[in-house]
Formats: sequence, structure tokens, C-alpha cells
Amino acid sequence: MMLFIAICDDEIQIGTLLEKDLIEILDSINIKYEIDVYYTGEDLYNKMESGVHYDLIFLDIEFAQNAINGVEVGKLIRDAQKNNLVSIVYISWEKNYAMELFDIRPLHFLVKPLNYEKIEKIIRTYLDISGLLSGVFTYKIGHDTFKARVKDIVYLENRERKIIIVFSDGRSEEFYGSLKEVYEEQLKGFDFIFIHASYVVNYDHITKVEYNQLFINNSALPLPISKHRRNDVRENYYAITKRRRV
Repeated sequence: MMLFIAICDDEIQIGTLLEKDLIEILDSINIKYEIDVYYTGEDLYNKMESGVHYDLIFLDIEFAQNAINGVEVGKLIRDAQKNNLVSIVYISWEKNYAMELFDIRPLHFLVKPLNYEKIEKIIRTYLDISGLLSGVFTYKIGHDTFKARVKDIVYLENRERKIIIVFSDGRSEEFYGSLKEVYEEQLKGFDFIFIHASYVVNYDHITKVEYNQLFINNSALPLPISKHRRNDVRENYYAITKRRRV
């Protein structure tokens, strides 16, 4: 699924940095996207009036003197266009706009200078609310296609050209495929960690990480962490932990 994003800010440097951060965040979680940048509220609104659709808008509040401001653009989107689907994230140097924004129902409010971790949290909040991170994993056994919830997968193991999926209820399934391709195409954006050439593990089911192995829910047996992945595993694990605590 494609995510359509608009950035609207008359400060060119702010818009450029925000676009850069969004690209990095969305690439890291394997979400396809298109980003358009505007420098006036009129340009954004006129583009939407012409039929252009956005899922998420990062909208500045204060524009140059005599220009329509972000609050007015938000009201036009909600009231004139009757568009209650697009999520709006307001950005400003000031914090005192709470009551003015109430009727626009923004997803969030960012105070400048912008913070990467807060932008990432907002993106993940949006993806979670929209269902884009609810995750369905598909696989084929013979000619039949099966679906499973990503959150129910504990880990995947590569064994003799087959991939074995271990589920949280104790079930397992196996199918032919490439573990690397499965990770890149379906699991990269869902906090799975590649701990070994033969194992990809769901962060949510990890109970303990040691130097060369880790433990998972409902299992006394550890999974090995390969020597050349040890640093990456630790960095990824603690990065996910830190991000979720923001």
C-alpha cells in the first residue's frame, strides 16, 4: 500500500529536513510512499481541491504575513471539503494553539525545532491507527495460499530450503522460500530481527538477549546469534526498545 504525504511549511529548511527524516523512517520500516512539499497553505489546499489525495499532512501553522495560516487550511479541509479522513500533524514554534485546533481534530502537534524520534513515533502511531502495521503474513504450501497475523509469529527458521514458522500458540508451518526475501518483503517493517542466517525473530516475543543467544516466550531453549550479527542484533534490539519508550 502506498502512503501519500504532504509537507506544508514556508520555511524551506524545515520542510527539507522533515522530508529527509520521513524518507529515512519510511524506508527503514519498508513502507512505500510519495511525498509532496508545499510552501503556502493556498498551494496545498488548491492541489487538494483539484482532486489530489493525501493520507497524512504535516502542516505549519504560521505562514508569511497576509497568507492563509495552517489553522484556516485545516478548517477548509475539514469543513469546505468535508474531508475527515486525512490525518493532520501541525507543526509550529509555539505551543499555545490547543483550543484553535480542537475542531480540526489533528493527529498530533510537533514543536519546532523538529525531533527525529518524535516524528518517527507519530509515523508509527499513524500506521498503527490506519492498520498499515497490523500486518498480515502470506505464504504458500503447494498451490494453497495461507495468511497469518504477523504479531502471532514468534520466529522463522530456515532449514534445508524450507522456512518453518513458529507461532505463539505453539503451532508451526513450513513452506519453501528464501528467509532473506521473506524478511525484506514482508517482515522488515514489523520489528523482526535477523539474528542468524537461519533465524528471524519477532521482537515482541524476545524475553532475554545475551552475547551469542537470545530467549523467547514459552521456550527454555535459546536461539543462536551468529558471530557477525551480534553487534547489529544488540543495536537493533535496543533501538526498538528505546523507540517504543519515547
